[in-house]
Amino acid sequence: MASDSLVAQFEAYSAWRSNLAGRVGDFSNWLNEQELNDAQMDMRLKHLLDRLAEDKLSVAFVAEFSRGKSELINAIFFSGYKQRILPSSAGRTTMCPTELLFEAEREPCLQLLPIETRATDTTTSEYKRYPDEWRVVPLDISSGTAMLEAFQHVSETKRVSIEEAQRYGLYKDADADGAALADAGGKVEIPSWRHAIINFPHPLLKEGLVILDTPGLNAIGTEPELTLNLLPNAHAVLFVLAADTGVTQSDIAVWRNHIGNQQGRQRGRIVVLNKIDGLWDGLRPAEEIDAEIQRQVDTSASLLGIQASHVFPVSAQKGLAAKINGDAALLAKSRLPELEKALSEELIPSKQDIVRENTGAEIDDMMNASRAILDARRANVTEQAEELRLLRGKNEDVIEHMMGKVRQEKEDFEKGLQRFQALRSVFSQQTNTLFSYLGMEALHGQVKEARTAMVKSHFTKGIREAMNQFFQNIKGNIAQSSGQIDEIKTLMAAMYKKFSAEHGLSPIAPAPFSTLKYMKELMRLEKAYDEHFSALTMLTNEQSAVTAKFFETIASRVVQIYEVANHDVESWLKAVMAPMETLVREHQLQLRRRLESIKRIHKATDTLEDRIAELEHMESSIRQQTDDLGVLRQHIEGALHAPAAVRQAEAATA
Repeated sequence: MASDSLVAQFEAYSAWRSNLAGRVGDFSNWLNEQELNDAQMDMRLKHLLDRLAEDKLSVAFVAEFSRGKSELINAIFFSGYKQRILPSSAGRTTMCPTELLFEAEREPCLQLLPIETRATDTTTSEYKRYPDEWRVVPLDISSGTAMLEAFQHVSETKRVSIEEAQRYGLYKDADADGAALADAGGKVEIPSWRHAIINFPHPLLKEGLVILDTPGLNAIGTEPELTLNLLPNAHAVLFVLAADTGVTQSDIAVWRNHIGNQQGRQRGRIVVLNKIDGLWDGLRPAEEIDAEIQRQVDTSASLLGIQASHVFPVSAQKGLAAKINGDAALLAKSRLPELEKALSEELIPSKQDIVRENTGAEIDDMMNASRAILDARRANVTEQAEELRLLRGKNEDVIEHMMGKVRQEKEDFEKGLQRFQALRSVFSQQTNTLFSYLGMEALHGQVKEARTAMVKSHFTKGIREAMNQFFQNIKGNIAQSSGQIDEIKTLMAAMYKKFSAEHGLSPIAPAPFSTLKYMKELMRLEKAYDEHFSALTMLTNEQSAVTAKFFETIASRVVQIYEVANHDVESWLKAVMAPMETLVREHQLQLRRRLESIKRIHKATDTLEDRIAELEHMESSIRQQTDDLGVLRQHIEGALHAPAAVRQAEAATA
């Protein structure tokens, strides 16, 4: 059925990724067989294969409550269970952010983080490192009913005092609606859980899909983890409206501040106008109903500042029923297939492009390094063979002269090697300077300093100043790191050029590296914090608690960025030095072999032809290795640039 296109396209993407991983694995095995690998190359290939195996593709659903968001997730992803999997009924069903994923090393289960953890400054990401802080509910995946019962936990609430709700940042003094919800005993209803993780082996989740189901729009402001981490990092965000309510002011604010304008990004951001079945009317002609739906679409697009083609009217409830009952006509009327097609066209190709670009650049660099080694080997073998051919019919004095020439080359190379080692010492000093800018200890000190300044200040001006200084410091560190990286690249380029020219080695260019992505992420965090403060003139107790949580989430995210930057820089520094070291080792080995070869010929002239034949065989083998490397490159290029997954899926379902 057409409605299965999203599943088919996702499976096609997974097949593309698996095929690419297989080709990379072939390259790794070939390097081992040909003894062309080293520890650094092995580590890079393992890291690349691990990335491909652990590749995730995240889709977030955002909406105010009662917009049919959970029903939409059921309709798109879980209709194969022939019943609702996520709770979906009138009123609020998802009370906390809920991630649906699969990790094979854990049993199927539901993990629930108690709401009481909001009283601490620890982020949800940090709590994920400590499983004992979560309540675990086992899942019986053989029963859809049992899973539905287990998933009902995400809807659980409790009644607490207003003071306790304020401590968790879940009650506003100025919120008239919140005050109205307090019972006679002065207690209010809050979610029982702060975050939920559902781990079960659904086919799409096993392939790397991660689904984020968010609670109402109010959580966007009160749970910084959503605002600063989960939503910005989602590959696609579906913003769900309802045809019966239209676009509210809170919808517009959330769309503009958190979803629709992520650093100018529009791709992967989709608006869904749900519950169009509420407009179906047996007393009006279909054309009139369609015209009314289109007016709703146009109005929603205008209010959100997007094109009408980016708004998809659907009926999730009717679409789910149609899939379960096999009703093709109702499915078409629900318009769900149109949304699924748009989602796959937005999500899968853009994700494929990211994987293609990252994998292609990494593989290209490693293959160029391997080709350089083979070229160096072949050049040395060819030179040796030519030298020995010139010795045919020559007397002993000529052979001794040739041996002296090679000895001199070896001595010159070893002198050059001393200069190379001296340059390595400079490289080491430059590296230490680089890591002084990215040092984790210094970063933790800056976080502590900013936190202390914020605690001391109860006014927005003091907190703003502390945060401005914090961002100025960490962005300054990244900027200085970028400058230091440029110095290292300049040093290495000069080293490569000089050493290659002096000793006839294959020219190598230092691997490129940029800190732009870290700076962009820091700027995004700074922008999010500025937007959080923009409406505040003086902090209330509740706002102060939320602001503190925002800072802790930002600090946690900055630490993660620095950790990634440190890992990436370490890998780059090894990648910069490794090709040169490999060529140096190769050249040393070939000089030693040349000298030993001429020595043997000096002692026994009858070995000359044998050695020439041996070198010719080696040259032929290296030529074959070069050809094999070219074939492997073609295979990987073919896998990288295979037809887009979306087209494969369409062909499969045609």
